[in-house]
Amino acid sequence: MIQVSVEPHFESFRQRCRELLASGVPPQEVIWSEANAAQLSLLAESPTASSRAPKLNVPRRFFDLARLVSAHRDPAKWHLLYSVLWRITHGDRNLLGVQVDPEVIRLTHMRQAIARDIHHMHALVRFRRLERDGNEWFVAWYRPDHRIVRLAAPFFAERFAAMRWSILTPDESAHWDGTRLQFLPGAPQSEAPDEDALEALWATYYGTTFNPARMNLDLMRQELPQRFWSNLPELRNLPEVLSSVPERLEVMQRQQASSARSVIPQTSGLHVLQQAAMACTACPLHCNATQTVFGEGPANAQIVLVGEQPGDAEDLAGRPFVGPAGEVLDRALAEAGVPRTQVYLTNAVKHFKHVREGKRRIHQAPRMPEVVACKPWLEAELASIRPTVVVLLGATAAKALLGNSVRVTRDAGRVFRSPHGVHSIVSVHPSFVLRSPDPETSESIRNQLIADLRTARHLLVSEPVTGNR
Repeated sequence: MIQVSVEPHFESFRQRCRELLASGVPPQEVIWSEANAAQLSLLAESPTASSRAPKLNVPRRFFDLARLVSAHRDPAKWHLLYSVLWRITHGDRNLLGVQVDPEVIRLTHMRQAIARDIHHMHALVRFRRLERDGNEWFVAWYRPDHRIVRLAAPFFAERFAAMRWSILTPDESAHWDGTRLQFLPGAPQSEAPDEDALEALWATYYGTTFNPARMNLDLMRQELPQRFWSNLPELRNLPEVLSSVPERLEVMQRQQASSARSVIPQTSGLHVLQQAAMACTACPLHCNATQTVFGEGPANAQIVLVGEQPGDAEDLAGRPFVGPAGEVLDRALAEAGVPRTQVYLTNAVKHFKHVREGKRRIHQAPRMPEVVACKPWLEAELASIRPTVVVLLGATAAKALLGNSVRVTRDAGRVFRSPHGVHSIVSVHPSFVLRSPDPETSESIRNQLIADLRTARHLLVSEPVTGNR
């Protein structure tokens, strides 16, 4: 067995491979270990081995792979790389194209981890300004998962060529003086400045331009692991920024859409509300619709069903739920034991949104500004009727009354407390039954709708609930 000590970078490994291949040493006879630059391998001390070390005639693809994998922290990388190199130089030249080879798979995973780590470093390094000998210098401290400073630093040298900067990491540090990139030993975080004058400005800028409508913490943690957050000054105020999301969303929605609130009559009578709604122009949907489709049903109904918007048939008839989806709803109500004549039917949006394809009018889901513009009509209906149960049919209706966090796929069947009724039930829209890809799925969705309508009926005689079921 031969013990080979290699410095933790690609150039050192390549030299050792030349010596080993020149001596005909197979992978199973080599024990690899990492050393610092001051240490030398046993082979490096042998002048005969070094003098016989030819250049490696292997595919460029292997060099590209090895250059990345050499930065991985797993010491097993050296054995894997040399084993694959040995096989390539001994007849299996297309080995890297064999995607099911165990060694190739492990190296591919290492390469992917390095590429991901380089991407993180490029995106997450934050420089802080300081004065050095009367000159401006920018310093950043960063802790990568792997030894990637030499791989990542050229990006910064090109992007910030006019700056003088240093990137300090625990393993190695990169320094750029405007003309030359130099690598020196690593440094602790204490050697980097804590903050600078620009940092507070950057945090303020981020907080001001933050778009709450795009906030998705799960996706953020997936794309930006939480261990990196402490390195980003703009995320130090994240809890405060997140706490303002509901208020800022409401402000954005008010800014993006006009509202019908200013034209809502003072009276609470449904007939007066319906007549006023016929002239509503709070959003552009009235321009292409035939007419306003207001709610329909008893003024003292205990159950209100809220859909998305009228469809083509409803737009022409001026009544809610009279088309194919209405037929599905009628059958579901009958099976649930809820007479249609005893419920109030309405929609979150009162005009039919569509695009024309020839003679056909194709339904389009309303955007949130349109839902917000029409919401005062829905609130006025509920305030007039004062129902016991509100059944929200589909995502648009659910979000209109309960907020953007509601998901029909997750919350269908759940009962919420709502200011518009003692109980609010999230359910599926009857049109989902018609759009299902197969009979089994269609039947499952229909059964969910029937079960939710039965829940609404049972809640009329049950004790009031005080929270989510």
